[in-house]
Amino acid sequence: MEKELRPGRRTSASLLGKISVVVLKTLAALVLIALLAVFVTSVSPIYDFAEPRPFSGPDIFNPYRDGGDSAFCWKRANFHTHTRVKGILNECAYWPDETDAAYRKFGYDIVTFSNHNELTVHPYDPLLQVNVYEHGYNLFKYHKLVFGCSDVNLFDHLVPLFASQKQFQLDLLGKESDFIQMNHPLRTIGTSEDHMRKLGGYRIMELDSGKSKENEYWDWALSAGHYSFGLANDDLHFPDRSSAIAVRCNFLCCPSARYEDIRKTLLGGCYYAMRVPDYGRGDWEVKYERNRHLPSIERIGLDGQTVYIALSCPADSIKVTGQDHATLALALNTSEARYTLTPDDPYARITAYFPDGEVIYTNPFARYDASAAESPYVAPAHTVNIPLTVLFNLMILVLCAGTLFAFYKIVIKW
Repeated sequence: MEKELRPGRRTSASLLGKISVVVLKTLAALVLIALLAVFVTSVSPIYDFAEPRPFSGPDIFNPYRDGGDSAFCWKRANFHTHTRVKGILNECAYWPDETDAAYRKFGYDIVTFSNHNELTVHPYDPLLQVNVYEHGYNLFKYHKLVFGCSDVNLFDHLVPLFASQKQFQLDLLGKESDFIQMNHPLRTIGTSEDHMRKLGGYRIMELDSGKSKENEYWDWALSAGHYSFGLANDDLHFPDRSSAIAVRCNFLCCPSARYEDIRKTLLGGCYYAMRVPDYGRGDWEVKYERNRHLPSIERIGLDGQTVYIALSCPADSIKVTGQDHATLALALNTSEARYTLTPDDPYARITAYFPDGEVIYTNPFARYDASAAESPYVAPAHTVNIPLTVLFNLMILVLCAGTLFAFYKIVIKW
């Protein structure tokens, strides 16, 4: 004899079924909304990129022509700095004035505030205002520092898979700013040799953005003829952590910390980047003291076809790197090095490794024609492939329509 299902059990089963449907609908709605956001923000031209062309020409560009032989012009700087901002979304607990004060204790002369998608006002001196922000909220961490802009551009691809999407962002930002830095390539998902050989339009590459000291991604771009200078920055979020502050820095031959001087120097190249150990590992007094006595460049420049460097103290090694990340020369246990570029050397850059872990990175010396250009930098020469652009964006439209239809069938009608 079959047992009769009690009303209470029927009610519980029915309630459980309704809750399950609500949960499934909610999850489906969230997934479909996320997909729609990805598709909508994927719109982009599709470019035909120019073939890579190594630097060439009868002359060699000397980024240190305006002061590389002066040991007294260098100003210490960090350009990638996050602070607390108004509102609930914060990556840092410290306000700009507190962050600035923390850097000044280490002898920094220049500190700019590059919060995500926000222009931060200098905390105490309008004459030191630098309009710069970190662009990008995408899932791949494809971020750029945008210098000299009046407004923030909020457009971004949530999933920038393709080189054309990345280049589209560089083009947009380049029209609205003085210049762009490409941020932390080693921590950007999807950084590849193919993409680095294609992308152009940025003037500065962020160096040493991870555990590697080699900056091979920089050489991928330089070897393809995309000239850029290099900066190493803390990308600071935690000024109260010894391991996070004053571990990357730059030294600029710059007359002041005002933007007009910073801009001229950053676009001229008379500066070098540096990795600095976390001296003391939590002992702040040791860290402050050691930061007052960093190794430095005393002389750097070009003598005919020969690049030279002289350091304030001996390095374990001084390496000259060139086309395709090849080692052109290596000098051991010395404070000076020279290298004469051959006709087959498109460029050369210098890295000095010191016994306690400090590393100095110079800007590249590169071939060009001085009668035709001021530097080896060339504006990107990609063109829009109209048929592929139409097909790509039609595909995006179809995916958006399909997602909306699925939302209607699963979330609304079900």
